Amino acid sequence: MVLEENRISSSEPTIAQRMLGWFVEHSRELPWRRERSPYRVWISEVMLQQTRVDTVIPYYERFLERFPDIEALAAAPLEDVLKVWEGLGYYARARRLHRTAKELERSAGGQLPQSSEQLEKLPGVGAYTAGAIASMAFGERVPAVDGNARRVLCRVFAIRDDVTRSATKRRVRALARELLPSENVGVFNEAVIELGATVCTPRRPSCSSCPLADECQAYAQGEQEELPVRRPRRKTPHYDVAAAVTRRDDGAVLVAQRNVEDMLGGLWEFPGGKCEDGETLKECLAREMEEELGVTVGVGQRLLVVEHAYTHFRITLHAYWCRLVHGEPRCLDCAAVRWVMPEALSSLPMSVADRKVAEMVQSG
Repeated sequence: MVLEENRISSSEPTIAQRMLGWFVEHSRELPWRRERSPYRVWISEVMLQQTRVDTVIPYYERFLERFPDIEALAAAPLEDVLKVWEGLGYYARARRLHRTAKELERSAGGQLPQSSEQLEKLPGVGAYTAGAIASMAFGERVPAVDGNARRVLCRVFAIRDDVTRSATKRRVRALARELLPSENVGVFNEAVIELGATVCTPRRPSCSSCPLADECQAYAQGEQEELPVRRPRRKTPHYDVAAAVTRRDDGAVLVAQRNVEDMLGGLWEFPGGKCEDGETLKECLAREMEEELGVTVGVGQRLLVVEHAYTHFRITLHAYWCRLVHGEPRCLDCAAVRWVMPEALSSLPMSVADRKVAEMVQSG
């Protein structure tokens, strides 16, 4: 197969036919494939961003049970949405879904736009998500190229440019557009994504069972393990974080809600923050409580240590029992502050790390 100036050779229209046939035989049974309503496609595609399918499935089912349509999602308080989302990570996705549902309910009769161009104007909807919704729910002839599909195409056409560069992404998207069939575009897009997820995997791809093996330039040249090309990853930074579990005489503990625009925005946490250079954990906690809530605390024994990894950094969270020494908690750098009995902590949306602290507090 010869690739000249990013054009598709005459043999390549069979790629669409092969992919459609392969998908019928080998696609996984997934809950969002049972009903292709625009809302369900939208929710599934947002949840699947940077998240494994197996992880998404129970969240998707719970989310649809609680918020079956745009009207229900728009009417719900943000805290309820975040609670259902709790543990799935990348909480900005949930906040954008909620904000978009409100906007659609207010200005579009609770309906998603049908074109990829209009879909891309919605909060948090990029070219891939717009293409997925437009092709899978509305049949628009537009590509949907996620990381899985990009890997497949980089191998089939032996693209050796850095796949993280915008120019390379545009090139791959142009190739994907040329491969689109005249019908069943959404199925084709999903088939390529499915191939990347299950066969053309990042490591040790199953080339012998790939429907595109005899079309794949990388396979022919023994380069499937080397492609796609990515710039070397930077070392993941690590931070020590201190959290205060401040307990009142009646047993209530102090929690704060993060500002909506911040990372983990809208979630509740045991207040604290990142240690600065040369600062002990207890000094960090005393400073953070004064800066964030305007109170002085006495820092006691350590309750729990939690290791947690985010996309671009890792933390070690050190939770300490604390007592209020001076001042009344007020929001200086948070959205809300509340005293909560331990048993009520379960109703608040929290990050994975804070949830572990909450469970320790509840256990006694």
